[in-house]
Amino acid sequence: MSATVTYQLTRNSYGRLVLTDQSGVMHEGVIPVRSFPITDPEQGIALIDSHGHELAWIERFDDLPETYRVLVESELAGREFMPEIKRITEVSGFITPSTWHIETDRGPAVLILKGEEDIRRLTASSLMITDSHGIHFLLRDRTALDRHSRKLLDHFL
Repeated sequence: MSATVTYQLTRNSYGRLVLTDQSGVMHEGVIPVRSFPITDPEQGIALIDSHGHELAWIERFDDLPETYRVLVESELAGREFMPEIKRITEVSGFITPSTWHIETDRGPAVLILKGEEDIRRLTASSLMITDSHGIHFLLRDRTALDRHSRKLLDHFL
């Protein structure tokens, strides 16, 4: 089911999103922001201006016309970088700092865990792990990991 969209969304020659509201006012440099980026990424997206003021609210991606959805999704993909951990293959040691060799949805990676405080519980089974460079890695469901990965992870929880 689609909601009525009361604005136009385009990309200018510099690649920035432009929202034109009902009054014809153009807002350049529009930034989409997810309300719940991990638990419900497809619902609740605000389009904000460069000053942080909300210009439009998108209840669900399904509410957008296909062309607008592609624009918003591509803008989000360019801003959001959070690889999802699929497997932990090796850990250098069980005291921190430690080096983790992992497999993510974006390929193999190495992260350095500075301390256990860099592992943040999001839900009962999901975690966000921040490496020494400030990159956030998402572990969507630790119970879905293979046995070896769970055993390595359990040493830090």
